[in-house]
Amino acid sequence: MPHLLRFSRDIESRLERLAQRTGKSKGELIERCLALGMHDLESQLLLEEAVSAPLTIDGPALDQLLRESGLGA
Repeated sequence: MPHLLRFSRDIESRLERLAQRTGKSKGELIERCLALGMHDLESQLLLEEAVSAPLTIDGPALDQLLRESGLGA
């Protein structure tokens, strides 16, 4: 699905230079840049989500496990 992207003059000139140096199309470079950026963004957002999620413990309490194992009082 095509998307219209507008870049600053600096980004556009850097992209053009890189395309000329590597022989790759600007489209290929943009797609690669987005793929790398998406990977980093997904990792960061999933980490933030995991850190902010409330900690839930569904198993038995530690003192109950110790009593049942014979190690606790």
